[in-house]
Amino acid sequence: MEEACLQRCADMTGKRSVMSDIKLLDCTLRDGGYINDWNFGEYTIRDILSKLIESGVDYIEVGFLRDCVYDRNKALYNNCAEIAHILPEKRGSAKFTAMSLHNKYSIDKLEPYDGKTIDALRVTFHDYDIDEGLEYIRKVKDKGYKVFANPINIMGYSDEMILRLLQKINEIQPYAFSIVDTFGSMMKDDLQRIYSLIEHNLRKDIVIGLHLHENLALSYSLAQDFIGMKASDRDCVIDASMLGMGRSPGNLCMELIMDYMNKRQSGHYDVNPVLDGIDDHIARLKQIEPWGYNTAYALSAKYNLHRNYAEFLLDKGRLRAKQINQILGSIEEHKKTAYDETYIEGLYQDFQNKAVDDAGTLKDLAGKLAGKKCLILAPGSSILGEKERIDRYIVEENPIVFSANFVPETYEADYVFCCNAMRFEMLLGKKTMPALVVTSNLLEMCEDERLGGRQPLIVNYTDLHFDEERPYDNSVIMLLRLLKKLEVSDVALAGFDGYRAGSRENYVADYMASQHTKGDEENKRIKERMGQMEKQMNICYLTKSLYH
Repeated sequence: MEEACLQRCADMTGKRSVMSDIKLLDCTLRDGGYINDWNFGEYTIRDILSKLIESGVDYIEVGFLRDCVYDRNKALYNNCAEIAHILPEKRGSAKFTAMSLHNKYSIDKLEPYDGKTIDALRVTFHDYDIDEGLEYIRKVKDKGYKVFANPINIMGYSDEMILRLLQKINEIQPYAFSIVDTFGSMMKDDLQRIYSLIEHNLRKDIVIGLHLHENLALSYSLAQDFIGMKASDRDCVIDASMLGMGRSPGNLCMELIMDYMNKRQSGHYDVNPVLDGIDDHIARLKQIEPWGYNTAYALSAKYNLHRNYAEFLLDKGRLRAKQINQILGSIEEHKKTAYDETYIEGLYQDFQNKAVDDAGTLKDLAGKLAGKKCLILAPGSSILGEKERIDRYIVEENPIVFSANFVPETYEADYVFCCNAMRFEMLLGKKTMPALVVTSNLLEMCEDERLGGRQPLIVNYTDLHFDEERPYDNSVIMLLRLLKKLEVSDVALAGFDGYRAGSRENYVADYMASQHTKGDEENKRIKERMGQMEKQMNICYLTKSLYH
């Protein structure tokens, strides 16, 4: 009687009185592994599994099945026997899964299901190899495992493509079919559209999964939307990870969606073990290699691109947001999902290479520099500590002074050389400034009214690349190339200190530092090119440099 009354009350309030048909799948050890190359350590792997079991999470993804050499400290496995090694004896109610990309794990290695290792395998495939992926799923299913079909980047599918895929999925009848927002570009109306297509065209006995990324910081909101729109007669599985640990900006936070399920869906989860796991293991990993929302991931989501394209352009440290948007917006459809560094480098160079007729400018500069020594002031902090020495050189040698991408406050420069849009932006509002020598990639910015009518001298950006095969746009090296072109043979360098990763002392002023400050790899590239330049010109260093 009491139970009936409670059920009627639940019906009237719209709240569930029984356990939800929505399950949670934790993918910390799999998707989170992109952060640390899956090198969690054996103890951490075991402890995370134990804590997730204790929390009552429904599915636990232990890592990748991959053609690899097994390392017990990594969440990568060559066969199910290796997975069995790390699974606890007491599994509680949890089911265990792994993931494989059909072309990165031989199906012949997958042992028939025996109930002693994983219960399910999640199989991913691209829109260009659907048939190969589905054939792989058939074979996994034939070996007795539950199978999740996880099409990569469902936001890249048209409605027609989704419907064709669903027809094939219905024929195979996997355990689940997942909505995978690979590039985190999904918004609520996208989710509604895609879910509706799937709900009305997928067999009712196939579970719908949801895997979200945090590019737009929407995963928690979208998960709630998904729960709200889910049909009452459809089982679903939602992916999440501890503290959202995962590739790109990360995933839906397990601790948040657990709490939501408990409050709104009569969930059965104990959040405390997950919070302990975060405190014991995950938080320190985030300190070492952060994940979470940033502008690169937001930009990649905006254009539904592989995240590396935006990262590549941002890491250049030379482009304004408008310019990055222009380049990303020009990426061809067939290039969006599979990252191609050569391709994006080409787009970057095409964008920068705005050719001008600079013969007159070069002739004028050559006349002014004839027979003169030149001093290049780079923006390294050493120009503050070695001012006396630099001043003495200026008095004794009377050089033509160029500053590279900045206006020095404690020195009087004859010219400012600028090839970097971010640095040029900083110069635009200055009331007093030396003569400007600007590369042609900044041609449009030279029309900015903040220049106050100044007419920069424009030189071709392409001509100042270090070589044709490997273009290189470090400002000092480009300026050296310009001076060589102008037949200057003697150059002194100051403030060309070299990059120290994470140091606030890389630059003469804090405002010049950014998240894109380079490190050791950039130093190696510069040193190599400086070695070549020193064979062509007399170059002396007035301040300490990693390149000398």
